[in-house]
This record gives sequence, structure tokens and C-alpha cells, in this order.
Amino acid sequence: MPKFKISGYKDQRDCTKTEKRETRSRVYYKCGPLNTIKDVLHQRPGWVEVKDDREWDFCWCDLVGLRETFEQGYMKEHMRINHFPNYYELSRKTHMVKNLKKYRRHLEKIAGRSEASKCDFFPTTFALPNEYHLFLEEFKKNPGSIWIMKPAGRSQGKGIFLFKKLRDMYSRMEGTCSEEQKDTAEVESYVVQSYIEKPYLINGRKFDLRVYVLVTSFAPLKAWLYRDGFARFSSTRFSLSSFDDKYMHLTNVAVQKTAPDYDPEKGCKWQLQQLRRYLTAKKGRDVVEALFKEMDNIFVSSLQSVQKVIINDKHCFELYGYDILLDENLKPWLLEVNASPSLSASSPEDFKMKCSLLEDMLHIVDMEGRLTGKEKRVGGFDLMWNDGPIYVENAELESLGISGFPANTHLGCVNDREKQLRELLKPFPQEYDITHHMNE
Repeated sequence: MPKFKISGYKDQRDCTKTEKRETRSRVYYKCGPLNTIKDVLHQRPGWVEVKDDREWDFCWCDLVGLRETFEQGYMKEHMRINHFPNYYELSRKTHMVKNLKKYRRHLEKIAGRSEASKCDFFPTTFALPNEYHLFLEEFKKNPGSIWIMKPAGRSQGKGIFLFKKLRDMYSRMEGTCSEEQKDTAEVESYVVQSYIEKPYLINGRKFDLRVYVLVTSFAPLKAWLYRDGFARFSSTRFSLSSFDDKYMHLTNVAVQKTAPDYDPEKGCKWQLQQLRRYLTAKKGRDVVEALFKEMDNIFVSSLQSVQKVIINDKHCFELYGYDILLDENLKPWLLEVNASPSLSASSPEDFKMKCSLLEDMLHIVDMEGRLTGKEKRVGGFDLMWNDGPIYVENAELESLGISGFPANTHLGCVNDREKQLRELLKPFPQEYDITHHMNE
């Protein structure tokens, strides 16, 4: 994790101090026809769903309905919505690459190559068609290398393919175009990346990590890291002998659940605690600690890369789903960031984890006004950045004059969230003090 703030690379808009939230016993929410989040909102004490155009306090909308929600006009002080206006600066593949490259150049200019190297956590990547000539130059420098092509505007593994030869790239691009794109002569945007040819394998299978980061402000940056997450495994043993086997190369659950031998009872996931224990047994504690520290750097640096471009609105928050791949040397690589990570559950264990994630997210958003604003942990979320790095306080070390406390991140560690919440939160307010729905 970066140890300092980068001067000149911070958006000054809306840099307000933490304000004490009004206590509420009744919260009116609006939610689209989604699964797990709808269940969580429905079961939250004092929360009432509103229909049609009735005024709401909290809105959970999909990306399609975001613009319409913002265009409805002025939002009152207490209202909250689950996306920033231009969320896509980090989650759209082409924008993410552009912003990360720009941020790396900025770091090199003000702090030198050593500091800029901390951004070397994403594969060699080009946005097509804009950077086609740059890609072609790199392609010719590395004959025989494998590349992976990803449509910028699609998800769940749709349209992704591997190639070694340019003619294969052209033919596959032609084959993945929709009929509508062919009719309108629309050019689809892609990112093309150097393929990680030697991923770290478990039982011969490739996997990636899904990690959750909650951002409640970009100016100043305030970000929380969730302790739980999962590793998503492919169903086929890894090999470079075939580029066309999507069940071998793509770990997306949406892809894997269509595999002929997919078992819905077993699924294709490990919880991060299980993965961390496995890696510690295989590689040792120090190696795994260094790995997770590198991932902390990925989360913070990627968020810092969009601070100047994200429109910071105090009504907004964002739950990001990070996809991380480990290579054979346990170096973590950022694959992509999702602004609408799937909340569908593939097993009872997965459903429980995602419900806990969403409940703790709502605790932090704090519509009921039960927090002080000074918390470093809320349930399974640990505050990792608040206009600067957050460290674990250790009174014993401090008394000895020892500095360099560890970062306040506990990814893949014990998540005793229920005990922590009992100690942290006051009971839900009993009095009804919101008046704009008195006639319901």
C-alpha cells in the first residue's frame, strides 16, 4: 500500500468534514428487481420499500437506470445512491487502462521510476481501435506470445478469446460482432492484453480472486476492504495446448456453470480464508503476507488513478468487485474492476457471505445514523484508506517507540463480524422521525 498521498493528484471537490448523521428509525428505499440485495433490504429493521415515483431515502439501481435517477433532480442531504455518476472510469476496461497508464506516468514524473513501478500490476494492455498501432508494435517485438482479447462493454466472459496470430484476432473479432453492430458498421471497443501464460495453479486448475472494496468518497478518498471474498476456479485442468476451451481459461462463474461436468452442489469457489490457509501452508506466512500487501497496493493505487476524474458526490457510494489473478511467482495482477459485481449466489455458503457483505455495507452507509464516523472497522469491512493509509494501532509497540504499524487490512482473515457489530452498534432507533411519508 502506498505510504503517502500524491500531491497534485487529488480532487478537491466536496472535501467536507465528516458530519454527524441524523438518526432515523424509518428508511424508505427503492430497489430494482435484483436478488440478494433485495432480500437484505427487505429484512433490514425499519426499512420500507417504495414503488413508482414516491420519494426515497436510499436507492439501489442498476447501471442502466443510473442516469435516469440522477436526472430526476435535486437530492436531499440524507439521500444515498449506490453509484457515482461516472463510475465507468474505473470499471469500463478501456477507461481503467487509460487512467492507470496516466497515473503511472504521473507518478514517474513526480516521484521517479521506482515509485511508478508500484503501478506495474496490470498486464501489458492496449485499447483498440485507438491504440492499434502501439499494440502492433508490441506484438511484433514478442513473436509467439499469447494475447487475450476482451470486449470493453461486455461482461461475464462474453466475447473473450485468446490468439497468437493477427489473422486469428481479425477472424475472431468478426465472429463476435452482434448483428446490430454489423448492420450499423459500429466498431466495438476492445482491450487486448498480454496473457498470463504461467498462472499459479491449484490441483492443475487456474483461478482468480474476487475481492470487494467499498468507496464512500473520492475527495478525500475513503475506502474499505472486506475480509471475505472467494477464489473462482476453472473446471478444466490448465494447458496452453488449446485456446478455444473457455472452461480452461475463463474463471467467470457465468461461464463455468455451463460446463458439462459442473456440480451446483460443489460449485467452483473457495472462500478467501480457505485460500489463504492453503497458500500459507504451501509457501509460508511471510510470502503470503507480502502477497496480500501487494494486493492492498492494487486497490489503493487503482482508486487513486481515478480521483481526478470521478465526479465526487456526497450522496454516492460504490461497491467494487476486483478480479485478481496470481501468477506462478504469486505476483498479483489486476484483471478488471466491476462496478456491479454479481450478487447472485451459487451456493448457500455464497449466499450467506454476500448477505453479510451487503448488510455491513449498509451499516457503513449508515442511513440510521448509528456511527460516529471515526470507526476503523464495521462488521467485515476494515477502513484501509481515509485521505491516507490506515494502520493497526498497537499500544505495546507504541510504548516501545516502534513505528511502522501494519496496515489495517485483513483480507482472508477471520471475520468475526457478528461479535464486532454487537460491540459497535447501538440498537436500531425506535422513534419514527422521517415525516415525508407519514401518510403511507
